[in-house]
Amino acid sequence: MTDRNMDEPAELVFSAVLKPYRSLSPRGFALLLMLVASTCFASGLLFWSLGAWPIAGFFGLDILAIQFAFRLNYRAARAREIVEMTRDTLTIRRISASGKMEQFDFNPYWARLEVERLPDWGITRMALASHGRRLSIGSFLNPDDREGFATALQNALTSLRAR
Repeated sequence: MTDRNMDEPAELVFSAVLKPYRSLSPRGFALLLMLVASTCFASGLLFWSLGAWPIAGFFGLDILAIQFAFRLNYRAARAREIVEMTRDTLTIRRISASGKMEQFDFNPYWARLEVERLPDWGITRMALASHGRRLSIGSFLNPDDREGFATALQNALTSLRAR
């Protein structure tokens, strides 16, 4: 029996929050949309002056389509994966863009981090495996972030097993 009170949360050995990278900030998006809108407006005026006025409406549709695509992209960026490891449990919580959460628990002594690499690209896929179960993680990360996360998680698993 341990001295630890069973009501106390276990001490975290490893913790990481994985989230999709978006290179364009909301301010950058506003500037891009203003640039696209001004270009479409100027082009629409040109076609209007040439007598091809229906084309001006299509430029407005272009602006709406670009704004819609970026809104979907920013909505998808709300997805998260939270990886927490204590001495007893390795927990992965997936939070979708809509807010739905799924939780997966592994025993950190038996869990293996499986990594697929391409020589010129780096890590292309990561998964946790244990007792016939396999869970893909960090699929939305770029190769550099996958490399950093895989190294940190593997080091944490190794140090935990060495205790």
